[in-house]
Order: sequence, then structure tokens, then C-alpha cells
Amino acid sequence: MLLSFYYDLMSQPSRALYIILKVSGIRFRDCPVALRNGEHLTEDYKRDINRFQKVPCIIDGDFKLAESVAILRYLSAKGKIPEYLYPKYFIEQARVDEFLEWQHITLRIGCAMYFRRIWLDPLLGGEKPSEEKIAKLRDHMEMNLHVIESTWLENKEFLTGNTMTVADIFAACEIEQTRMADYDVRIKYPKIRSWLKRVRAACNPHYDYAHQFVYKISGTTPNSKL
Repeated sequence: MLLSFYYDLMSQPSRALYIILKVSGIRFRDCPVALRNGEHLTEDYKRDINRFQKVPCIIDGDFKLAESVAILRYLSAKGKIPEYLYPKYFIEQARVDEFLEWQHITLRIGCAMYFRRIWLDPLLGGEKPSEEKIAKLRDHMEMNLHVIESTWLENKEFLTGNTMTVADIFAACEIEQTRMADYDVRIKYPKIRSWLKRVRAACNPHYDYAHQFVYKISGTTPNSKL
């Protein structure tokens, strides 16, 4: 029985997990969920697919699981994720896990809140934030982007070493989304700019497919010049 994967490519963790599944060569039943139409908010979805009514999530036989990092670790434990993406050796795995834990209240919340308040909330009928609020959101996001640039990428090609792991894929999907809020990370952060190119090259064609809506809505192409 094929793994069923429920996702929306407008969701950052959905994009990351989609890329990871594709790069890993994992066959799955494709189950897109249109968040914009509220397909995740039905009682049927809550009962039959994900009790938390979010994406991404999987159904593997009779087992249902939500949360992208939990899904990653579950599939790794089943031997489905290549070791170069999510190492088995405990020290290397711990370094990847260190990033995955760090990003939740730093990079993820900074980029996601900037995107949401600048682009998504106004689109859904909310007011555009004041210039002062925008500046505060940008400062918080850039504080964490600076940590990526100066600490995680200090002397390495990728976030946890010189080979790409799932940490890079999760981080890239967070950062790429800021394109839709008219923020170009490449201007201030040359290391991040070069790193994003490496991650994209290592993951294509799946990277560009997963980011198709980001490119379209932002009006940018993957190789658009500054």
C-alpha cells in the first residue's frame, strides 16, 4: 500500500517534505489539499486524515501522522530517507536535529510572520501593517537570517556540514517564501544567496516544482538577477 501524502505547496513545511520525498525516491499517493478553499477544515478531514486539520500529514497503512519533522523521522526510522539527507550516525544526526529544533522559534517564525503580515493577511482582508510594524517584523527576520549567514554558514557549504541535508531543505523553503512579500534575501546576504543556489541545484527538478507558486506570485524566476 502506498504512503498517502497530504500537502499544499503554498505551505512551507509541505514544500520541504515534498522535496524530501521526491529526492529520496519515495513513491506516494498524491493528495493535494487546497488550504485556500478550506479543504482541511471539514469534519471529514479532521476525522479521517488529520485531527489537527493541518498539512502536511501522511497516512501509512492504518497509521496517521502529522507534523513535518515527525514525518521525516518516522520515514527515516523505516529506512526510507537516504543517510546523506538525514544521517544515522548519532553525532551527525544530532547536528541536523539541532538545526531543526533551532529553526522553529527563530528562522521559521521570523520568515513566516513577515510573509503572513505583509502578504497573506492583507490578501485575506486584513489591514496592511504600519511602516513601523513592517520594520519590526523585518528586523526580527533579519536577525535570524544574520545567524544563518554568520553562524550556520560560517565555514561550510551547507548548514550542518559540506553536504546537503534535510536541514537545508527546510530552511530554504522558509527563506524562499519571503519572495512573495517583496523581500529579496540575496541583497544583504551573499552567503545565503550562494547556498540557496546549491540547495536548488541539488534538489532540482523537484525544488522548482515545489516553489512554482512562490515564483509565480512573486513575479520572480529562480535565477532572476538583482
